[in-house]
Amino acid sequence: MTKSQCRIGDAIKAEALRLGFDAVGFAHAAPVSSEAAQAFTQWISEGKNDCMQWATNYTDLRLDPTRLVPGAKTVISLAVNYLPQRLQDAAAPQVSRYAYGSDYHEVVRDMARQLAAFINEQTGHESRVCVDSAPILERYWAQQAGLGFVGLNTLLIIPGKGSFFFLCELVTTLELDADEPCTLTCGECHTCERHCPGGALKDGVLNAARCLSCQTIENRSEELPEWVGERIGNHLYGCDECQLACPHNRGAQPTTHPEFQARESILALTCDGVLAMTQEQFSTAFRHSPIKRARLAGLQRNAALLKK
Repeated sequence: MTKSQCRIGDAIKAEALRLGFDAVGFAHAAPVSSEAAQAFTQWISEGKNDCMQWATNYTDLRLDPTRLVPGAKTVISLAVNYLPQRLQDAAAPQVSRYAYGSDYHEVVRDMARQLAAFINEQTGHESRVCVDSAPILERYWAQQAGLGFVGLNTLLIIPGKGSFFFLCELVTTLELDADEPCTLTCGECHTCERHCPGGALKDGVLNAARCLSCQTIENRSEELPEWVGERIGNHLYGCDECQLACPHNRGAQPTTHPEFQARESILALTCDGVLAMTQEQFSTAFRHSPIKRARLAGLQRNAALLKK
């Protein structure tokens, strides 16, 4: 690697941090490891993706980012802290913390596009922005790029910072010196598994059919599986129990991004308010919000379960 390539790598990392990313790293673009490929295909073949049917699309692309971008040389992995400063009252119908603010697809994509433009201006190379919208194994690449490690809760854990982070990737034709992969693990800690309401976690594998987050957000059925009603507690949209129990999140610091701070409409949520909500009110309250994914019908279905 030449000195000029090292300099541009440093410049890209500095620009990423200036744009508001909290972590950035580089990995060599190539097919994922045979172990990662086998784990993913087995997860799909066993049906553990459940209602997340999108996970079955474009498997060949998920397992090889060079198919996403012709001539790809580097996967740039990026992370953004989303932990809000103000939280709902513990007795309120709970919304997963990632959905307190604006839709991360929009916010993080805009940040990543600015970084891609910077790379193009500096080098002439093209980059594809991937923000949970392209078939790529983002946690795998974050670990390869040295950002952190994939915990037993299946989420990326950044040492010293925790797991309340959005991930994003740039697959670029620019060749950059790769960072060292993170080799840390959860060891013998299985705290997340013990605190999962549905028992969805086992040895680093998620069974979406038993995950409250998957069921309350992704499941489009009029009625949820019987076990959900028994275990839903006060989880209206999503579930953070595995993260809240994780020792790595004990010192997690709130984000400084205003876009991810709690909306008043989130802090004021009640089950009765959700059940009485019209489509117009829903669209206004959750404009540019991840909660739109559950739709009004899904949110009211969940609220009705909470009131039983």
